Amino acid sequence: MQTVIFGAQGIALTVYEAYTISNSDKKVECFLVTSYENNPSSLASLPVLTLEDYSKECADKSDVQILVATPANVMDGIVDSLHAAGFYNITLMKDEELNNLCTEASKRGVGYSSVYSLDAGREQSSLNVFMACSKYDKPLIRKYDIPKYMIPIHVGAAGPDNMNAQLFDDTGINISHKNGNYCELTGLYWVWKNVLNEAGNESNYYGLCQYRRFLDLSEDDLRRIKANDIDVVLPFPLTYEPDILEHRKRYIKDEDWDALLRALEELHPEQMPAVKMILQQKWLFNYNVILAKKSVLKEYCQWLFPILEKVEEYSDPKGNQRSDRYIGYMGETLETIYFMLNKDKYKIVHGGCRLLV
Repeated sequence: MQTVIFGAQGIALTVYEAYTISNSDKKVECFLVTSYENNPSSLASLPVLTLEDYSKECADKSDVQILVATPANVMDGIVDSLHAAGFYNITLMKDEELNNLCTEASKRGVGYSSVYSLDAGREQSSLNVFMACSKYDKPLIRKYDIPKYMIPIHVGAAGPDNMNAQLFDDTGINISHKNGNYCELTGLYWVWKNVLNEAGNESNYYGLCQYRRFLDLSEDDLRRIKANDIDVVLPFPLTYEPDILEHRKRYIKDEDWDALLRALEELHPEQMPAVKMILQQKWLFNYNVILAKKSVLKEYCQWLFPILEKVEEYSDPKGNQRSDRYIGYMGETLETIYFMLNKDKYKIVHGGCRLLV
């Protein structure tokens, strides 16, 4: 049976990498897309074809397994298109399927560790994860049970029309007024200044997630984190080709990227050789989602926010003259850089990110 992957962006390439490592006796034939527009012509040295073109060439559609590797909110429409084209052997690479695939790849030496592979103890970690919510959030189609350790925080609360939330990022020491550029990171800043700097156990866990994206952790996983003295849990990395600068090209303008490199060079010149190497590798930790020990998250924030402040100063237009989310996108790259720089210092594992629709 032939295997093809529907999708041609980060999720699809991540599925390809994990699938081929986990199934060494199988190969992927090609990638499928709805349209050639805004998609590469090839990926992983394989052709990227439209469903229409592939369907015309396919002699036996019953002998094709299709892995749908796209955001969950577009999967239903893709399945309808596949059925209309005569393809029925379809696997949706949703949260659980992707987690299982990445975990299997981690066992076979892909290069990152999965939280789901660890042995669990009897005690759970003590944790608080702050879920960034905004008045601009799109309503979810379905209702979900959110873990009790997640605490909604209204980010961008300095603006009009406050929403219902337990916490607001315009109280205490804050940068709520910068939310148009910082996105969920105004929430992380608030946590840093008003929670992490308070007295308390430095080994307790704190984190950040978005209202529709968060780490998929069961009670057993929380026991695994505690039993193995994990420092940081990050999302499974998404894979980009030829390197993570491909993600940058999609979301960060050249002149803003130059401002980021200038800020890094000024504040951390000793790290720049390693930073340049990290930018030339393929993995990115997306979404600004993180769970870490209190002490570790503080260290990350102490490194992160001075860089972003410099970027605002050096970018054109400056940060206080715009509102286009560019700082939030940079946060994803900086999270990747920081924890790859410190991969030998911290005990890091990865988990899947749930995407609510």
